[in-house]
Amino acid sequence: MFRIALILGLMSAVGPFAIDMYLPALPLIAQDLNASVAAVQGTITAFFLAFGLSQLVYGPWSDQVGRKVPIYVGLAIFVLGSIGCIWAPTIGWLTAFRFVQGLGAAVVMVLPRAIVRDLYTGNDGTRLMAMIMLVISVSPMLAPLAGSLLLLLTEWRAMFAVFVVTAGASLLMARFALPETLPQDHRVKVNAANLLRGCKILLTDRSFMALTLVGAFGMASFFVFIASGSFVYTGEFGLSPIGFSIAFAINAVGFFGASQMAAPIGERLGMVRVVRLAVLGFAASTLFLLAMGLAGLVNLYVMVGVLFCANGFLGLVIPTTMVLALEEHGDIAGLASSLGGMLQMMIGGLMVTLVGPFFDGTALPMIAAIAVCGVLALGVSSSMIRPQTLPAAS
Repeated sequence: MFRIALILGLMSAVGPFAIDMYLPALPLIAQDLNASVAAVQGTITAFFLAFGLSQLVYGPWSDQVGRKVPIYVGLAIFVLGSIGCIWAPTIGWLTAFRFVQGLGAAVVMVLPRAIVRDLYTGNDGTRLMAMIMLVISVSPMLAPLAGSLLLLLTEWRAMFAVFVVTAGASLLMARFALPETLPQDHRVKVNAANLLRGCKILLTDRSFMALTLVGAFGMASFFVFIASGSFVYTGEFGLSPIGFSIAFAINAVGFFGASQMAAPIGERLGMVRVVRLAVLGFAASTLFLLAMGLAGLVNLYVMVGVLFCANGFLGLVIPTTMVLALEEHGDIAGLASSLGGMLQMMIGGLMVTLVGPFFDGTALPMIAAIAVCGVLALGVSSSMIRPQTLPAAS
């Protein structure tokens, strides 16, 4: 299990790495390309939208041809997008090539989840997913710092060359170290009828939709922070790019540290109960931070500390909901992973877009949007997630 977790974790980190390493450069990109904050945030939204939409292609395609070929194609598209970003002359071109990057990066989000379902279910699946997230945690903990250090040595465009190298390394791992996990006799022919039937099954499955939406609103809070955090931390709180990277890493430690406890706690309390309690903790943390913000009591330490707690609760929610959502859909695991991932990316991108007009460089709009995500996740969890509606492994 450790070997496959390491391979899938390193591959899955390509997408987050392309986001996290990029964050410290956002204010510099705005200056260099003479772009507004909203326009620079648009490069992140474009990445997320493409990231979500293309998952609908990779998952069903992998159900037909196996998991490896789509990985090769997706990573190649990501490389082409990264090369385009290196030479982008305007914010418009940068946004377009970030969209291409997102089209490719989606493959290393959707396929690892399908591969996990090919191999394991229940607590074993949660344990493998948590191990993968532990490997991915290298990205949010080190990528922003690496980006900040790179900016001390050269300009922001150089980081896209780093993305080319990381994607190339992932291609080599997929070719020589990753086994094919979907046997020929388990593959499903892709056609309109099968896709529509599969989507109908998933969209009318109460447990799948509930778990997907809870994960989506949790992920959306990350996206809001990713799009706004560097401006808040460097603008309102006066941090340097390196200081922001350290603060960002502390928040990531909360998430990925807690994710390692998801499977053991799930075995003890039950996976459904873990989801419901952790969502409650996440919502309470975000609402507390909003109350502090409205009272004018948020400083750097309050922000980092409360987000550390909130992300810790999400560390229990995300891997558990990912596994439970696919539990009963092993025959269409690729489509289920794609549809779930697409819904999560679309909701995340929508939240970033909605908060954009209200963002003024201060913490309060960002905090309010994160709290809204917490409340929505709690609402779905309370109204839709019941033990009798979820898989037996819960």
